[in-house]
Amino acid sequence: MSNFTRRGLIKTGATVGAGLAMPTFITSPLAAYTNAPTGGSVTLGFNVPQSGPYADEGADELRAYKLAVEHLNGGGDGGMMNTFSSKSLTGNGILGKKVEYVTGDTQTKSDAARASAKSMIEKDNAVMITGGSSSGVAIAVQGLCQEAGVIFMAGLTHSNDTTGKDKKANGFRHFFNGYMSAAALAPVLEARYGKDRNAYHLTADYTWGWTQQESIAAATEAKGWNTVNNVLTPLATTDFSSYVAPVLNSGADILVLNHYGGNMINSLTSAVQFGLRDKIVNGKNFEIVVPLYSRLMARGAGENVKGIFGSTNWHWSLSDEGSKAFVKSFGTKYGFPPSQAAHTTYVQTLLYADACERSGTFNPCGVSEALEGFKFDGMGNGPTEYRAEDHQCFKDVLVVKGKENPTSEFDVLEVVEITPRAQVEYSADHPMFAGGALGKCNPGA
Repeated sequence: MSNFTRRGLIKTGATVGAGLAMPTFITSPLAAYTNAPTGGSVTLGFNVPQSGPYADEGADELRAYKLAVEHLNGGGDGGMMNTFSSKSLTGNGILGKKVEYVTGDTQTKSDAARASAKSMIEKDNAVMITGGSSSGVAIAVQGLCQEAGVIFMAGLTHSNDTTGKDKKANGFRHFFNGYMSAAALAPVLEARYGKDRNAYHLTADYTWGWTQQESIAAATEAKGWNTVNNVLTPLATTDFSSYVAPVLNSGADILVLNHYGGNMINSLTSAVQFGLRDKIVNGKNFEIVVPLYSRLMARGAGENVKGIFGSTNWHWSLSDEGSKAFVKSFGTKYGFPPSQAAHTTYVQTLLYADACERSGTFNPCGVSEALEGFKFDGMGNGPTEYRAEDHQCFKDVLVVKGKENPTSEFDVLEVVEITPRAQVEYSADHPMFAGGALGKCNPGA
């Protein structure tokens, strides 16, 4: 039991939603914690890339955050609050306090992200920080939140390290990771392209790229593929021609682009301009794989994504009730369907608010206990669990490919397989996730 539990957190019973048991907590009002709300409102910090290579993702994240706040405060149609298996959210803010928010620009840079998060905590009294579209940013801000004593609900962060060697007790991730992408993709790639393939990797040179490449290389090598080369590319790169050119004479017949956002759009465009997709190498059609996809990236890359396989955390075409409710709410407000970035940040906001309601406190240690081991449904991707050991969310993963005949600029990816959670799950002590301890929750003040 956590230190906060010893200071006054008392488990009193359980509420039930859609067959899932939810612990309920009462906390002592005397327990001190960072930025305890004293008035009629509570402030959340939305820290997203409003500039830099992942700015498109950040814009959609911010749209979803604003929609979540609207729903929490009783506005709109309630969205996923109506399908969420937990029924603790009533549209009366969080614990009766109106939800307010502040925003920051991470610039897709760790130092800028820490600075904006620090300002939100110290100047704006934010009790929770969320957001980001870079694992380097997420890990940096997660560490800051651990030190400051606030909860960090990660946005887009796909590095294994976020809930691996860099995991923190105050941090939680709803997004999937590189290992999960590889575990879902490898069987599909084997079935489509065969066992005897030579892969050349271009990899974003930071924590996400490193662990994504390690994961997809291991998974495809287990299927008989050979990794010819792995070349690291700086995140600030915009012209990838010098990185793509050597692929032509490498003997590779597959190019794996471990890139995201604007980087992926630019590297894929360069690969197509070099004619790679039209070549025959080793008697095989040359192929390109994008392990981590988003609809925003696919739209930006246009015709070049047709037929290219990848994975994604969620897609607006899913037919479950939660996804349909969210797509309807988002589409009504903004006029187009949400991306996986929007889905992730909307869900993270509701999950945080729900944990506060179930624990009866904004104290991060009460919130943490309410989230650890939490099983829920109705938020897209089917039954989902926040594993207590590492605060990683486990759910089904989608394998997608660029649509051959899109009907609109938003209809650019098609789901080819919904990979069950059991296929992408791993033990908490898996070697790719080793090296760090979760530690103890820090309530701060």
